[in-house]
Amino acid sequence: MYPEDIDQHPEQAATTVPLANNQTAHIRPLSAGDRAWLGAYFAGLSQTTRGFYGPHPFDQATADKICDEICHADILRMIATIEEDGRTRIAAYFLLMFGIREDDRGRYEKLGISLDKATDCTLAPSVADDYQNTGVGSLVIAHLVDIFQQCGRKRIVLWGGVQERNARGVHFYKKFGFRKVGEFMAKINNYDMIKAVTSDE
Repeated sequence: MYPEDIDQHPEQAATTVPLANNQTAHIRPLSAGDRAWLGAYFAGLSQTTRGFYGPHPFDQATADKICDEICHADILRMIATIEEDGRTRIAAYFLLMFGIREDDRGRYEKLGISLDKATDCTLAPSVADDYQNTGVGSLVIAHLVDIFQQCGRKRIVLWGGVQERNARGVHFYKKFGFRKVGEFMAKINNYDMIKAVTSDE
């Protein structure tokens, strides 16, 4: 699979999985028609969760802009939707960049780690507050690791690192094989963490 294939055939990156609470999560690429659900997802995030996640603002205008400019070959935006009380809602939203941000590359170079935009990728996950600790985040990231492998990617780095104070997030990443390689200050202390996708890394 190539990243550009996902724009043409988003179903190739989709799956359906059962949750521990007996609900079913549909994991798939974000589509232009998801703007209302995405806006509602952003609006429903607590200030604590927003404080741990920083790629973009959390409002309907941002959701509209994202849905108008979808290009999964550059940034794969994955959502996990669930049916709740007869309505569909987003329970998790993950950004996956097929490449490396310059800010992240610079920090890793100072650590003696050379990142390659052709084979490395960048992850920024988030989960709705009331779906944290339900297993949906773990199911999404497991699916995404498989997609990365199919796209020939070798390593995943965290988008802007993870805040030291986000103990739940740090534990989550370690559970999935991310290792801490450095620390940096950006108002508060952050960890840079990286994960090998393939067994030869």
